Amino acid sequence: MTSLINARKTGSVGRITLNRPEALNALNQEMIDGLIKALLDWREDDSVKAVVVDGAGGKGFCAGGDIRMLAESGKAGGDEAWKFWRDEYQLNTLIFEYPKPYIALIDGITMGGGVGISVHGSHRVAGDRTMFAMPETGIGFHPDVGGAYFLPRLKGETGMWMGLTGARLKAADSLAAGVATHYVPSDRQEALIAALESAELDADGEALEDILEAHAGDPGESDLAHLGGLIDAAFAGDELAAMKARLEAAGDAWSAKQLSILNSKSPTSCAVTLAALRKGADLDLRAVMQQDLRVSMRLLVEGSDFYEGVRAVIIDKDNAPKWGPQMRPEDVEAMFVPLEAEREQSFLD
Repeated sequence: MTSLINARKTGSVGRITLNRPEALNALNQEMIDGLIKALLDWREDDSVKAVVVDGAGGKGFCAGGDIRMLAESGKAGGDEAWKFWRDEYQLNTLIFEYPKPYIALIDGITMGGGVGISVHGSHRVAGDRTMFAMPETGIGFHPDVGGAYFLPRLKGETGMWMGLTGARLKAADSLAAGVATHYVPSDRQEALIAALESAELDADGEALEDILEAHAGDPGESDLAHLGGLIDAAFAGDELAAMKARLEAAGDAWSAKQLSILNSKSPTSCAVTLAALRKGADLDLRAVMQQDLRVSMRLLVEGSDFYEGVRAVIIDKDNAPKWGPQMRPEDVEAMFVPLEAEREQSFLD
């Protein structure tokens, strides 16, 4: 049986290739377990100076998580979803706190769970095929895996726009937003990997930066440079209705498109996402991971938009979800209340 995680040491680099290309390398429990084991082993291995992660198949770095399993677990009342999220958020935290350079080659679709195993690392290298997004409001979910940590820390209201609309960023926009740290053209990425594997990497990271610079290219101009003012004006504040009203009143084509996109998303997911991102702006990463698990588990309740979103997008693929009404403010707040002590998020140290 082929391993879904190909972890090996090459020179002074710990190499991980996500090996589930038929599913665009979407994460399942086996992959989470394999990533955690490799990173913990290499964290204590002085011969490993950096970690490089990529995805097999050329189309996707990692397109998300095992959404179907999560929905089935929730419907059956099982523990699989809770364990998956707990372990996934432990992995995200391990990457965020990793003491060595962690280089994610996000040359391909990078969404949801794929964002969680890339954006928290020290280096995120975009390529020509990069498509970066947090599209969870379109399936009745929320931008978890630390989305409520990194999205509010992007420039202006860029993160709120991304979290609510699921906006997709290509390479230049990913760099402009700050979710990518470097750009290396797709046809140079194999050479980049070879250079990293053969290099004598140093503790201060200077050799790593030299290698990245030597393989870099020009990603072109970002649309975000022109859209920043529109994004900041539309997505300010704490009221979803006010955001929609500003978009409607703006009178330009971009704003009209964003309003149409927002209106297609789960109203409850948008309300919860808005609250999560505003709260996350004032929390450290571990506190956000605790918040993520609370919200994720509460979105598994019977009748949740999550099941309708999974039906429409994953199972029937009609892309015509019938969302429930938006939650009342007090019900949104209830999503953030701590879980039972034994169900709360734990960490690996």
